[in-house]
Amino acid sequence: MIAQPGLTATPDNARTALSPAPGVSPVDRLKSIFGGSIGNLVEWYDWYIYSALSLYFAPVFFPNSDSTAQLLNAAAIFAVGFLARPAGSWLMGLYADRHGRKAALTVSVAFMCLGSLIIAVTPGYAEIGVAAPAILLLARLVQGLSVGGEYGTSATYLSEMALEKNRGFYSSFQYVTLIMGQLIALGVLIVLQQFFLTPLQLESWGWRIPFFIGAACAVVAFYLRRGIVETEAFTAARQRAPRSSMAELLRHPRAVATVIGLTLGGTVAFYTYTTYMQKFMVNTSGFTKDTATLISSAALLVFMLLQPLVGAISDRIGRRPLLLAFGVLGTLATVPLLTALGETSDSWTAFILIMTGLVIVSGYTSINAVVKAELFPAHIRALGVGLPYALTVAVFGGTAEYVALWLKNAGHESWFYWYVSAAIAISLAVYIAMPDTKKHSRIET
Repeated sequence: MIAQPGLTATPDNARTALSPAPGVSPVDRLKSIFGGSIGNLVEWYDWYIYSALSLYFAPVFFPNSDSTAQLLNAAAIFAVGFLARPAGSWLMGLYADRHGRKAALTVSVAFMCLGSLIIAVTPGYAEIGVAAPAILLLARLVQGLSVGGEYGTSATYLSEMALEKNRGFYSSFQYVTLIMGQLIALGVLIVLQQFFLTPLQLESWGWRIPFFIGAACAVVAFYLRRGIVETEAFTAARQRAPRSSMAELLRHPRAVATVIGLTLGGTVAFYTYTTYMQKFMVNTSGFTKDTATLISSAALLVFMLLQPLVGAISDRIGRRPLLLAFGVLGTLATVPLLTALGETSDSWTAFILIMTGLVIVSGYTSINAVVKAELFPAHIRALGVGLPYALTVAVFGGTAEYVALWLKNAGHESWFYWYVSAAIAISLAVYIAMPDTKKHSRIET
């Protein structure tokens, strides 16, 4: 074993980190993975319901103007919410590395509940003027703190709780629940659209219902997370390793740079084919809001089911081949896919094009959590996974929708397609240079 700075690497402490904790039975292990995943689902439902409903609430919070300008305003606040994610990753990463993964996961879901409740009860621009978008911004900042801490901590928790032979499979459930949260957000919207509310009712007050649902579900997730067990890797690291800190994180510059590089293309592609697609189909392809929502939901459902399959494949062949497949195919196929999607008016064609993009992106989404966790030793893992990831997502993922809409508004929409392709190409260079983390994992350190 390779000794880490500040650690004494011995066969005994290596075995301590590798072996299952004496008090964690297989049943408790599965229950904890389930509890952590369900909390992750609720977190991402609350995060994505904003994007799913922005077509309806944008006119409520912003002064009358054309629809693209209103969406730009809503997208700007969506992007600003991402700016809080690095702060959340820093605070919750330090907290998770010092006080436990369980404690940090419980706090993060409480913050998400608060943010959703604020959005649900805030009056519109017509009632309180400029205070309405200001409060909306505050709520998204609170949610950004929450989801920023959620990613690194949940990726760390699932990777540490799973056994080595199926680590890729179980860690893939982070994106299963992430996608499921987005899918349920769209599902709630579809149910309201199809069975309960008219478009006018949705635009005036019905959009608030999903935010109330999210706040209630976050309370349930809070109590579920109080029942999960702490990981053995954290318990062992707390006894033998230095405290997590920014100074300690900077002693792992190559791992930090790798997280940034492998995330850049993946996050731009992910947000392009998921959160932005609904608006792209309405604003560019010309589909109705209802049809665009249905197509997006169907594609996300298949995408979600792919994640454990691709994660399990990584347990067999390694992580790097899948990342390379995403990098090569994403670089070559993005421009043709988005160009064809913008020109089609057929629902099935749109579904197939989006699904093709999502199959390619699965090479990144299904394993990115475990790859990042495998780069860092336990005492700095939650901060190391979360902070560089959150910084990259804030700069590139959170702004993807805004960049797309800004370029469309400027009359250069196709430039965005090349932007996405270039981002993936940069990550491809990282995938080529990095080792396969399955073969060089630091989960056991």
